[in-house]
Amino acid sequence: MDKNLEIDKIDKTDLKILSLLVEEAYLPYTEIGKRVNVSGGTVHVRMKKMEEMGIVKGAQLLIEPAKLGWDISAFLGIYLDKSSLYDEVAAGLAEIPEVVNIHYTTGIYSIFAKIVCRDTGHLREVLHDKIQKVAGIQRTETFISLEERISRPVPLAEF
Repeated sequence: MDKNLEIDKIDKTDLKILSLLVEEAYLPYTEIGKRVNVSGGTVHVRMKKMEEMGIVKGAQLLIEPAKLGWDISAFLGIYLDKSSLYDEVAAGLAEIPEVVNIHYTTGIYSIFAKIVCRDTGHLREVLHDKIQKVAGIQRTETFISLEERISRPVPLAEF
């Protein structure tokens, strides 16, 4: 069995708990317990187990960046001088607050990243003064997102 595949170690109750929390992260464990027909303490124990297994990696508050003045979302295709520089470049990109995620990819780009900026002037500044100065980056291609229509978690009901 694949050591990263943990699906065999959880049951339908665990999946129901995860599904409820994915939909409504603020639900108290006692309410989840009522909906799943277990105690709040059982929900707590099961969540702790799934955290230890690495299935649950924490909790996060999702905000709408545009409502706070961050109006530009862009994706960057990043070419590296050498693919062996990935770890160093990823570490450099992680130091830039506007970089919100990084993916090591196949295809023509070594890295695909998402950045958020206040406006096009800020985008230019981030690209020119921050990202292009990360050692190991050969060049980038920028794709500005006009709209994000779907952003959702993995469909737990499929398991």
